[in-house]
Amino acid sequence: MRLFVAIAIVVLASSANAQIYRCETGNGVVEYSNTPASGKDKACKAVDLPTVTTIPAPKSPAAKGRNEGRNDGRTGAGSADGASAKAPDGFPKVDPSTQRSRDADRKRIIAEELKKEELKMAEIKKEYNGGEPERQGDERNYQKYLDRVQRLKDDMARTEVNIDSLKKELGSVR
Repeated sequence: MRLFVAIAIVVLASSANAQIYRCETGNGVVEYSNTPASGKDKACKAVDLPTVTTIPAPKSPAAKGRNEGRNDGRTGAGSADGASAKAPDGFPKVDPSTQRSRDADRKRIIAEELKKEELKMAEIKKEYNGGEPERQGDERNYQKYLDRVQRLKDDMARTEVNIDSLKKELGSVR
């Protein structure tokens, strides 16, 4: 068994330090390969590459603090029961009155967007005319008319999704 492990280590170590060759063809095309190419129109030279040294990054202080006191092997900010980690000491805090003001602004903006989308939906439905919109002067070709009808259907579907999303968002605002 020890012999097998020793052979595996030697094989892996030799493959990690594989030689790279720079080959240039007669017309000036450069190729890099792990084997020297044979042929009279290729000139190959071994490339001397420096060894690559990797150093692992140090653990950040925040990661160390999060994992202190744990002996169950878990890492990360939250736990299985859904509790989240405490905010860092330097994290900015917002006083309740400022947060209420921000929530009110958010609610107002979403309500305005909802109103715009509802007006847009009304205009599209008016133009759609129950599936039979009026033909326009540039729609002599019937396919152009059908394309516009399809665009109106798509616009109605997209606007309906937007309205539903805005209503859901408005319901979640504090």
